[in-house]
Amino acid sequence: MRTTTQARAFVLVLGLVATGAVLVPASPASAAVPGLVRIAATSVSSSADFHSATATCPGAKVLTGTGYELNGVTGEGVVDDLRPNGGVATAPTSVTVGAYETEAFAGNWSVTAYAICANPLPGLVRISTVSVSDSADFHSTTATCPGSKVLTGTGYELNGATGEAVVDDLRPNGGVATAPTSVTAGAYEADATALNWSVTAYAICANPLPGLVRASTIGASTSLDFRSVVAGCPAGKVLTGAGYELNGVTGEGIVDDFRPNGGVATAPTTVDSGAYEEDAVANNWSDTAYAICATA
Repeated sequence: MRTTTQARAFVLVLGLVATGAVLVPASPASAAVPGLVRIAATSVSSSADFHSATATCPGAKVLTGTGYELNGVTGEGVVDDLRPNGGVATAPTSVTVGAYETEAFAGNWSVTAYAICANPLPGLVRISTVSVSDSADFHSTTATCPGSKVLTGTGYELNGATGEAVVDDLRPNGGVATAPTSVTAGAYEADATALNWSVTAYAICANPLPGLVRASTIGASTSLDFRSVVAGCPAGKVLTGAGYELNGVTGEGIVDDFRPNGGVATAPTTVDSGAYEEDAVANNWSDTAYAICATA
């Protein structure tokens, strides 16, 4: 014979079954980009005119963003390629960074490629567009994510310039409350050249991600030879990719460092953009760093 308490519990269970209610423990929200880490690969250090390194995502991880660092060359080397692999129907998994000397340099130097990697993301692809190829001083092109996809990371490639052009802008759109969907790559000749050349912009795109925004920080405008600025993600967000913009230097500034933090077991949350003058510049100029961030 049931007690009064047992009878009430039995009625409660029957009521839950009848209404379809299920009592389950609360669980935390899923990360927008699970398994996010930063991978690095560094080229040989020598006095060769060209250096290249490829950072590859481990296991089944995919590439959401890119970065690089020139080591030991301080304004005499320029990154010609920041090229994610993949395609319009293929998720990228690695990034290749290639750099030339802008002028003959006797010292040893190297280049580091940074890959921001995550567990597979739905709809991840790489989109590219190429500017016109001619001998104009400035070239620009914008790669836009298709349909409703959003921008997680950026890249570029200079074609035919071989150390005679520098990327002044690698600028994602979006804002502090708006998901980025495109990236513009703009490049100037570092020294006058008769060569025909062009610039390619690469957009790494995925299906919409929770909390995706673009944060930015602009450094002080001065005539110093070197400046550095860090853009960080808002609290509770992680860095999927980044960008930069040089302001007021038009071909005489070189972004030497485009370095996400993090590591092989740590999600990046900031990016450091450091730039040198290639030739002495008397006017004031500045550097802007852009961080593309999603919910952690």
